Amino acid sequence: MEGQVEHKTVAVNGINMHFVEIGQGPIVLFIHGFPECWYSWRHQMSFMAKQGYRAVAPDLRGYGDTTGAPNDDPSKFTTLYIVGDLVELLNNIAPEEEKVFVVGHDWGAVVSWALCLYRPDKVEAFVCLSVAFNPRNPVKKPLETLRKVYGDDYYVVRFQEAGVIEGEFEELGVKNVVKKFLTYRTPGPLYLKKGKPFEDTDELPGWLSDEDIDFYANKYQQIGFTGALNYYRSIDRNWEVTAAWTGAKIQVPVKFIVGDLDITYNAPGAKDYLHKGAFKKLVPLLEDVVVLQGVGHFIHQEKPEEINQHIYNYINKVSSSKNYSNICAIL
Repeated sequence: MEGQVEHKTVAVNGINMHFVEIGQGPIVLFIHGFPECWYSWRHQMSFMAKQGYRAVAPDLRGYGDTTGAPNDDPSKFTTLYIVGDLVELLNNIAPEEEKVFVVGHDWGAVVSWALCLYRPDKVEAFVCLSVAFNPRNPVKKPLETLRKVYGDDYYVVRFQEAGVIEGEFEELGVKNVVKKFLTYRTPGPLYLKKGKPFEDTDELPGWLSDEDIDFYANKYQQIGFTGALNYYRSIDRNWEVTAAWTGAKIQVPVKFIVGDLDITYNAPGAKDYLHKGAFKKLVPLLEDVVVLQGVGHFIHQEKPEEINQHIYNYINKVSSSKNYSNICAIL
């Protein structure tokens, strides 16, 4: 895969955004999560390129080979900034394309929902993996709510104090940290106890190789974890600056896919939200909610063939419907 993709960098929104691409055709924008980078989409990018699409995967602000982000200021990592980075990326690399297809996972899903909310004019359709749309609560700040529900050892809470968790990760070793996150499969909250956030690291599953772990670990060894952790450190700031979108719905076509062992799917109230109408009410163009059995959080790496087919089939369906509508309009 590394030898097939093109690595490029473009100046956007005050940073130098690194991205990789492969293929020709309509753009499919792949947006990664934590603790990853563009490489998490290696299976999907090559597959979609073979189907006649231009697969593009950036390293988000604070990640991988993207540089220039003010890592000492978490307020510069709100979704408004991240979406701004992506919109400017698209304006630079495909100024003639009015809309693109979007695929997002984990924090990449959160960012993708924000892209759909702030700039629906840029999104043809969205395939969301693992993290459903979370509407803004007008009276409850997210960090306070998470602390009340899960306590101080909950991973999002533990990520808040700058330098503390980074120090613990350094003691554990970057490779062990990456390995532990990517192999976590407990269908429940992730707790990181102070002083010993992880137990002994599990053996690697068949879908994840030492080379894969090394790729991620080498990136974090070079740049540290602070940029990635700033996404978590900006969640209350996100809440503060997005009041204008309180009550807003997602007005783009969406397909949602999650594993039944995913911590997000097993969060309190998640299954009722996804399956009993509330999710559909907020995302009226939701096509489907797909639950893959026996699959954890890193669904696109664990089950690449199934995810590839879901992505392609949905994007192809949306494309065909659009082409049919265009033909009818001409006639």
